[in-house]
Amino acid sequence: MKLKKALLIVDVQNDFSPEGALAVPQGDKIVPIINKYIKIFLKRKLPIFATRDWHPRKTRHFKKFGGVWPVHCVQNTKGSAFHPKLRVPKEAILLYKGMDPKKDSYSAFHAEDANGMGLSTWLKILGINELYIAGLATDYCIKFSTHDAVKKGLKVRLLMDAIKGVNLRPKDSEEAIKEMVKAGAKRADLKTMEERL
Repeated sequence: MKLKKALLIVDVQNDFSPEGALAVPQGDKIVPIINKYIKIFLKRKLPIFATRDWHPRKTRHFKKFGGVWPVHCVQNTKGSAFHPKLRVPKEAILLYKGMDPKKDSYSAFHAEDANGMGLSTWLKILGINELYIAGLATDYCIKFSTHDAVKKGLKVRLLMDAIKGVNLRPKDSEEAIKEMVKAGAKRADLKTMEERL
């Protein structure tokens, strides 16, 4: 079986949009670009995964229960919905993370579908060895997902024009990108993308 490429869209949700509870500066600016990637992958009949933070109301991830973050992406709230302009196709495999109140679960590899099947299992079933990663936020969920993908022996293409960071410290995203590239991820963008596929 020929090994496939897949698109992984990480946490493009209302609460990470500029007006959201945990705003990623200019987080909405990448949505039209991600939509272009979605079109490319659909056209080539390649798998698309989309993760969502899906927190319970009480979790140690949130400040008021000992964590770092304001309350965000609580299950079945407007904040946890995908950004309204993100064109998530019906073929996309939806994955949820952050349900365990005792864990932060930044990585997409901690996410699972509605039947409890995780990303790693999906990748094996579909014969995927290369992930193209887009979404939010560069310095957290993108970083952790990328490191986990590399550790699992996957090739990773970081879609530089389709990621944005929270930047609690001004250079967090810049440093995260350096770390990911050092670990083995390769940079890509719309221009180089069509050539590669």
